[in-house]
Amino acid sequence: MEKFWSLELRNKLKNTPNKPGCYLFRDNDGVIIYIGKAKFLKKRLQSYFRPHSLRNSNIKNRSLIKTISDFEYIELKSDKEAIALEGKLIKSYQPYYNILWKDDKNFSNIKIDIQSTFPTISFCRKRVNDGSIYFGPYINSRTSIMAIDFIQKYFNLKTCKDKFPSKSTYKHCNDDIILNCSAPCIKKITMSDYRKKVNNAIDFLNGKNNEPFVHLNDEMIKMSNNKQYESASYVRDLIFELKKAIRDKILIKKNPFIYKDSALKGIKELREILKLNNNPYHIECFDISNISGTNSVGSMVVAIDGLPIKNKYRKYIIKSVKGIDDPKSIAELVRRRYKKILKEKLKFPDLIMVDGGITQLRAAYNELINLNLEKIPIIGLAKKYEEIVWDIENNSKNIILNKNSDAFKVITRLRDESHRFAITFHRSLRQKKSLKSILDSINGLGEYRKNNLLKHYGSISKIKRASIESLNEVDGIGIKTAKIIYKKFNNTNG
Repeated sequence: MEKFWSLELRNKLKNTPNKPGCYLFRDNDGVIIYIGKAKFLKKRLQSYFRPHSLRNSNIKNRSLIKTISDFEYIELKSDKEAIALEGKLIKSYQPYYNILWKDDKNFSNIKIDIQSTFPTISFCRKRVNDGSIYFGPYINSRTSIMAIDFIQKYFNLKTCKDKFPSKSTYKHCNDDIILNCSAPCIKKITMSDYRKKVNNAIDFLNGKNNEPFVHLNDEMIKMSNNKQYESASYVRDLIFELKKAIRDKILIKKNPFIYKDSALKGIKELREILKLNNNPYHIECFDISNISGTNSVGSMVVAIDGLPIKNKYRKYIIKSVKGIDDPKSIAELVRRRYKKILKEKLKFPDLIMVDGGITQLRAAYNELINLNLEKIPIIGLAKKYEEIVWDIENNSKNIILNKNSDAFKVITRLRDESHRFAITFHRSLRQKKSLKSILDSINGLGEYRKNNLLKHYGSISKIKRASIESLNEVDGIGIKTAKIIYKKFNNTNG
C-alpha cells in the first residue's frame, strides 16, 4: 500500500530549492525523527517521497518514510556548511533514526589523558567518559593534528604509552632525542615538573598561555630577516592553525541557521556603538598577507545581516607596493574595490572595516576621500586588544567591546574570515611559485606548456604522482616531454 502525501507537503516539496542545506523530518506529534544534509535539497527530498521509495527501501528507511508527517529545510551556502550544521542539529535533537551520528565519530578532538601517571596528548574521533580532558570537536582535522604536533614538541610531552623500567634490560624509546620528549620514564624530569608542562599545555589550549605565540612570532621574524621565507610562511600558517585550535573548538556550533538572531542583534549593537545612521547590514572587510613583502596579497570579505557571504569574497595581488607596507597595500585594495563599484554602479556597503590600527584606517579613508566616498562609515580593528579604531582625525580612545557581545562576534568573525582568506590565497601563490621554479629548470618547457601543467595539476605533489601517460594528456605535452618531466620529479635514470 502506497503512503498518501498531503497536498500541502507536495507543494512544499515543489517549492524546495535545489541547493545545499539540511532537512528535518517530523512525525505526527511534531517530533524530529531524522536530520540529513544534501548537496541538492530538492533532489534528495524527492527521493523519499517517490512511490517506489517505500517499496524498495530497506527496513529502516521504510519505517522512516512511513513515519514522516512533515519536513523543514535550511538552505545553506555550501555542502561543508551543511555537514557542520547537520552534526550540530543531530547532537542537539538526537533523532531516533540518526543512530549512526550519536558517537561524534565524524569530528576530530584533542585528548589529554590526565588520569595517566605521565599524561600524553593525542588525536581522537570519539569522546568517552574516561576522565580525560577533550578539546574540540573540530570540523577540520588538520587543525587538531598541527596543534598536537606543536604541543608535543613545545611542551616536551611524551607520545608513547606509560613505561616503567622494571628490568636491567629496559631500553627507553629515544623520543627524548628524536621528538623532544622530556622522558619522564627514565627520570629525566620529575613527575611534578612534567605535570607543570601538561598544565601549561592545557592552559595554552584554553587560551590562557600566550608564551608559545610569542616564541613562534620571534622565530618567524628571525626566519624572515634571514630570508628563509618558506620557513617563515610555515610558522605563520602554524600560528593561524593554533589560534583556530584554541578558538574554533566551538565553531561547529556557529552556523548561519542557529546564530542568525545573534548576528542581527550584533549589527544593531554596532549601529548604536558607532553612532551610525543606519544598521550596517552590509559590511566589507579588508586584510593583507605577506612574508617580508613576498607575494603580497589582499582579501575582501563580505557580511550580509552579520554573516559571511563567501560568493562575494574577492582576492587581490598587490600591484603598486614593493616590500612590506600594509597601509599602502590596504589603500590599494580600497581604491581598486570602490573604483570598480563606482564604474559598475553597484551597491556600496553600510560599513567598511580594515584589519589594523589608525595608520591603516587613515590610508583607507584617504582613498575614499579621493573617490568622493568619505560618507561611507569606516573603522579599523586593531589586533592586539581587539579594539575598534574609529577617530580618523584625532585618534581618540579606541572602543573596546564586551567579548561576549553580539557586536564583538560579528566584527571578529569577519576579521578572522578576511585573515583566513588572505592566508589561503597567499599559500596557494607560494605553492604555484615553487612549482613554476621547478618547471623553469626543465629544458624545453615554454610558458604555454608550463601554464598548462599548472592549470592541470596545481601542485608539485600531484605532478610527482602523475604517470607518463597522465602527463602526456596535458595539452602541449608530448610523450618525449612527459618522460623528461617524469624523470625530473622521480629521479629515474631511464
